[in-house]
Amino acid sequence: MTIQGQDPVDLLVVGGGINGAGIARDAAGRGLSVILCEKDDLSEGTSARSGKYIHGGLRYLEHYEFRLVREALVEREVILELAPHVARPLRLVLIHSPEQRPRWLIRLGLLLYDRLGGRKRVPATAAVNLATAPEGAPIRQPFESAFAYWDVWVDDSRLVVLNAIDAARRGASIRVRTRFCSARPESGIWRAILHDRATGRDVPVSARAIFNAAGPWVESVLSRVEGVRTKRRIRLVRGSHLILKRWWTGDHGYVLQSPDRRIVFVNPYMKDLALVGTTDVPHEGRPEDPVCSEDEIEYLIRILNRYFDKQHRADDVIWNYSGVRPLFDDDCRKSASRVTRDYDFELSGGTGAEANAPLISAFGGKLTTYRKLAEHGLERLRPCFPRMGRSWTASAALPGGDLPGGDFDSWFAGFRRSNPWLGQDLSMHYARCYGSEAGNLLANAGSLADLGQHFGGLLYEREASHLVENEWAR
Repeated sequence: MTIQGQDPVDLLVVGGGINGAGIARDAAGRGLSVILCEKDDLSEGTSARSGKYIHGGLRYLEHYEFRLVREALVEREVILELAPHVARPLRLVLIHSPEQRPRWLIRLGLLLYDRLGGRKRVPATAAVNLATAPEGAPIRQPFESAFAYWDVWVDDSRLVVLNAIDAARRGASIRVRTRFCSARPESGIWRAILHDRATGRDVPVSARAIFNAAGPWVESVLSRVEGVRTKRRIRLVRGSHLILKRWWTGDHGYVLQSPDRRIVFVNPYMKDLALVGTTDVPHEGRPEDPVCSEDEIEYLIRILNRYFDKQHRADDVIWNYSGVRPLFDDDCRKSASRVTRDYDFELSGGTGAEANAPLISAFGGKLTTYRKLAEHGLERLRPCFPRMGRSWTASAALPGGDLPGGDFDSWFAGFRRSNPWLGQDLSMHYARCYGSEAGNLLANAGSLADLGQHFGGLLYEREASHLVENEWAR
C-alpha cells in the first residue's frame, strides 16, 4: 500500500462493482500500478442485483440507441468467449402482444438485433407458433404467436470477482471494506484518505490519477474530492425482481410486453425457480437501501397473469431483491424507463502530461458494457500515462475461462469423468464458479471427506478456505 511520502501508484479506483473491477483489471494489464478500494464487499451493490443478463437491449432500438445496442451485442459474444463458465446463451420467447407493438415492428427489431453485433455463438431469431410449439403450453389462449431469440445469462457477482482476481494477479491491490474518505491535489498528485474497516484506521494513499467508478455513489465520492465540481448528474432508478417456483418446463425464458410498453423477463433460475423482472421506479433515499415495494410486486404479478394460464399471487413470491441503477441523466424530463443505459465520463484536472491530478468519473453504464467502459475510460487517461499499454481484455480469458474452444459442455463432461465422486450438483457448482481452475481447488481430493467440514448445501470447508485466502471473503 502506497502512503504519503512514498512513490504514488498510478491509479486509485473507487468502487468494487463490475465497472471498478473491470477498470482495475484493464489498467493493471496495461502496466499501471493500481489500488482499488470498495467500502463494502465486491459486487455488494448494484452489480449483484441485476437481471443476470449480458444483452444488447432490444427495446433500446426503439429509442434509436443503435451505437449502444451494437456495442452491447458485440460484448455479448466477447464475454461468452472470455468466461464460458459463468456466461451461457439463453433462449428467450418474446410473446407478441398486438396492443403494444405490431408484429412487423418486432420482427424488424429482431432482424436488426441479429445483424448489428456480428452474431457468432448464438443462433438466429425464429418465429414460434404458440398453438403448436411446446413453449406455448403455459401461455394463455389469446396469445398465438411469438419470436425466439437469444441473449446471454451471466452470474453477475461471479463476473465481478473474476475481474478482481485477475486484476490482483496482474499486480493490483484490491482493498475491500475500505471506504474512500477524501482526496486533495498536491503538486500534481492526489493525496487520498481511505478508511480500513477491519482495523478501524485511516490509510493515506498517493495516486497520480483517480477513477471514480462508484456507481450510485459517484456523486457522493465527488463531494469528498477537494476542488472538483461536476456538471454531470445521475438518476437513481430502482429495479426489482421476484423469485417464484418455476411453472413451465424447458431451459428457455420468456419476454413479456407490458401495457406501459416496458418488457419483463421471466427466466429459469437455479434448479427449479423463476426470476421475474424488472421494474423501473425512481429511487428516493440512500442507494444502500433499495426495497421492493408492494406496488412493484403487484405490477410484475399483473403482467405474469396477463400471459400465463397459471395465475400468481403475491403470496407465491419466495423472495425478492432490488438494485439501484445509476443512470446517466441525459434528460430530466424522461421517464425512468426511457433514460439512456449508455455511459459518459467527466475528466477533471486536464488531460496533458503535465496536468494536475486527473480525476475521471464514470456516469451510467450497465453490466453488459463494463469492459468497453473500462477501455474507453482508460483511453481518456492516455495523455496522462503516455507509456500505458494498449487495450487487451477483448481476447484474454477471465480466470477459469480458458476452456478448449470455449465449449463448457464438452469440458464439463471431462471434468465429471475425472471426479465421479463429486456428484452432479457439486460438480456443476465448482465448474460454474471456477471453470478450468476447479481442479486446483480439488487438488489431491478423492472423496467428500477430503473437502473438510460440510457447512450445508454445496459449501465445504475447502471452498470456504479458498474464498477467504484468495477472494477476500470473511
